This record gives sequence, C-alpha cells and structure tokens, in this order.
Amino acid sequence: MAMISRHKPAPLKKAADRPAPPQPPAEPAPAARATVDLPPPIQDPKTQSAVFDQAIRLFHGASYAAAARLFEHAATGPMREMAHSARLHSSMCLRRLARPDMSVRTPDEHYDYAIALINERRLEQAERHLLLAIAQTPKATDHLFYALALCRGLAGDLQSACVNLRRAIELHPRNRAAARNDPDFAEIGKLSPLAELLYPERTNSV
Repeated sequence: MAMISRHKPAPLKKAADRPAPPQPPAEPAPAARATVDLPPPIQDPKTQSAVFDQAIRLFHGASYAAAARLFEHAATGPMREMAHSARLHSSMCLRRLARPDMSVRTPDEHYDYAIALINERRLEQAERHLLLAIAQTPKATDHLFYALALCRGLAGDLQSACVNLRRAIELHPRNRAAARNDPDFAEIGKLSPLAELLYPERTNSV
C-alpha cells in the first residue's frame, strides 16, 4: 500500500544578534545520524530480509536510531514490498526519536501506525487504530476505508472487507483499480464477494 509521508521538518532557529564565541561542531541529532553513512545498496533478497528482520527486533526493543539505520538500508534492497515497509518503519523511528513522548493520537498517526501493523500482519491491532482514525474523522476519507477493507480481508472477514472497500470505491472510484493492482489484495480479491466488487464486468454487478 502506498502512503504519502506527512512528516514536517522542524522550523529553523534564528541566529543570535550578537556574535557568539566559536563553538565545536554540533553533535548531529539521533534522527539525523540514523539516515547517513549507509552501506552500499543491498543486491540480493536474502540479505535484505536479514537486515529487515534485525531492524524489526531493534524497533520492538525501542532502539529507534539503530533500527532506522537498518530500515533505510533494507529499503535499498530488490524486494519492493519489503523496501516500502522498511521506509515506513524508518519514518516511524525518526518521529519517535524527534518526539520521545509521542503517543499515537491523531487520525494520520493512527493510519500510519495501522499500515505498519498490517505489513507485519498484526491485524487486530491495525483494525483498532483504523477504527479510531475513522471515529476521529467527521468525513472519513477513502484511504481509511480502503485500509480497513484490506485489514479485514486479510483477517478472513471477506464480507466486512467488501463493505468497506465498496465504501472506499464510492468515495473515490480509483480505489477499484488500486485494489486490482495491490499485491496485498491479490489472493483475497479472487474470492467472493470481493471478486464481484472488483470485477463487475465479469458478473454484470457493481
């Protein structure tokens, strides 16, 4: 699933009016160190998978700076879905480093976190965050229903997946084509009732 980054850079600080005495070079912030001096791009899937697994272990151990470095490295590998997941996790690490006291509160934060959980197939937790995002959004946008459809479909609740995907398509018809081409929908999209929704031309139904 593609996701647009919503991370905003911190505002620049103004220089002091009076010249300050010379200072030693500032130590880069942990979040900045996490994305520099990376090793060469990964060439084979086996190495990419090993680096990603190591990053996940660091992430769950709250070692966010080290995890972000490894996620960025894993994102250079040849497996596109793993690279996408790695970039998403790296962004989460950097946000937590920038705001150590951050908890998931806003609809966007719930959505971002839910996508990461779906990628890890932690579907029950992902669904909870998506429902919270929908509850906090007066007019929930199509991407929330699309993600909820995928979450419930992967969990085996195809009827509920169909209801939510239909809502996403009603809000924006492009979601039918998106689901047809989404690798995560590849298997469940072949099953009823999702198949009838995604391929109405085959059944003359909508």
